[in-house]
Amino acid sequence: MPFQLYNSLTRKKEEFKPLVPGHVGIYVCGPTVYSHSHLGHGKSYVSFDVLVRYLRHIGNNVLYVQNITDVGHLLDDGEDRMLKQSKIEKIHPMQIAENITRSYFEDMDALGVQRPDISPRASGHIVEQIKLVKELLARSFAYKVNGSVYFDVRRFKEYGKLSGRKLEDAMVGTRVEGRDEKHNPEDFALWKRAEPEHIMRWQSPWGEGFPGWHIECSAMSMKYLGETFDIHGGGLDNQFPHHECEIAQSESITGKPFARYWIHNNLVTVNGQKMSKSLGNFLTLKDAFKRWDPIVIRFFILQSHYRSPLDFSEAAVDGAKVGLEKLLTTFRKIEEELHREKFGSQKIPEFDQKQVLEEFRQAMDDDLNTPRAIALLFDVSRALNSALDAHSGNLEKSTLAEVAEVFNQIGRTVLAIFPDSSTANANGSVDSAKVIDLLLDVRRDVRAQKLWSLSDVIRDGLKSLGIALEDTKDGTTWKRIN
Repeated sequence: MPFQLYNSLTRKKEEFKPLVPGHVGIYVCGPTVYSHSHLGHGKSYVSFDVLVRYLRHIGNNVLYVQNITDVGHLLDDGEDRMLKQSKIEKIHPMQIAENITRSYFEDMDALGVQRPDISPRASGHIVEQIKLVKELLARSFAYKVNGSVYFDVRRFKEYGKLSGRKLEDAMVGTRVEGRDEKHNPEDFALWKRAEPEHIMRWQSPWGEGFPGWHIECSAMSMKYLGETFDIHGGGLDNQFPHHECEIAQSESITGKPFARYWIHNNLVTVNGQKMSKSLGNFLTLKDAFKRWDPIVIRFFILQSHYRSPLDFSEAAVDGAKVGLEKLLTTFRKIEEELHREKFGSQKIPEFDQKQVLEEFRQAMDDDLNTPRAIALLFDVSRALNSALDAHSGNLEKSTLAEVAEVFNQIGRTVLAIFPDSSTANANGSVDSAKVIDLLLDVRRDVRAQKLWSLSDVIRDGLKSLGIALEDTKDGTTWKRIN
């Protein structure tokens, strides 16, 4: 089966064929950097991280662009999000933007999300945005009013083709700013005049002002990916009006299709309710990381399909933690077995590397079915553990290497739920596992010298830290118990 993605534009799964074979251009709407990232950001950017990783895994050269919105994201009352937060915190909006941008990337790094190839900022592309506004005016798709410029939605006959909304429904979700001066209530701002108290302002042909929200993504995506590119992604809540407006203004300028595939991830709920600050169930990633390791959060996210809602509960994440630790324990066992000095000739029953990797490819080719990919890891883990129980120390080295390769391709390269070293635990800390192994080496020497009390001190100390030791005739093994 060829690689298929669900295209929100056509409302069906389609075979993915890039404009240039082997080269993929992706633009994903990044965060508005006015507050710390939350679990919804985690779901979105982990989902697109897997898309990028998989495209590269199957041999594509990917150019991944994800913007930073530090100006222009207007609230329903017409106020800029950044400026509103600036008033609350009583510091410059660009200071907030710098602090939150750093915070965002810290959170994404912790989740194992690879950095975009280009992270353009809206405030750094004012010239490009003004150019697009001028072109829309020249083509009569926009009009000027009192120093502001608005897009005339009724001039773009295909408005609504992404979201399925009719023009008369466009008022729902449309920004209300400046309605009295608009020609039509559903028109949206391309450029807003800056009132005297507005800090973020730039010179333009229409006077001092600042860009609207939608124009920034058109400007930045076309600057780095061209007038038509392969994939545009974002959260389902961005489909309307943001992405709909991007299409309207971009295609009005170029007369060409904007993005060929539109990919939207579903949203996060908390115990069945929409996650929101007003309901008091809002969870930032930093708060989540205080209780769970970031890779546990990533694993929890990938257990659901990117187009399905993700329902957060503490019990659900605790369950994900248990499941991930089981896989990591198996991952460590593989490494331990491969470091043996002697191997046997026993193969692992019910394991066929070629078949597993083919099933993995089929799962990912079916619109990035990460739950099925994770299920395959558990299948392989059970087969290996059963074989180890029955044939400990007698497994064939080449078969163990095949299992390790499966875990590497699925769990590390694409899903990134395994750290760079299989000796790491669920928080991605390589050193902790190495320290445990070092202590076991010391304890082995201590026991050889019959220093039993010191041996017990090491054992009991590790137990207090959640590490249980088991002494067998073949040596000492360890596992996590908390």
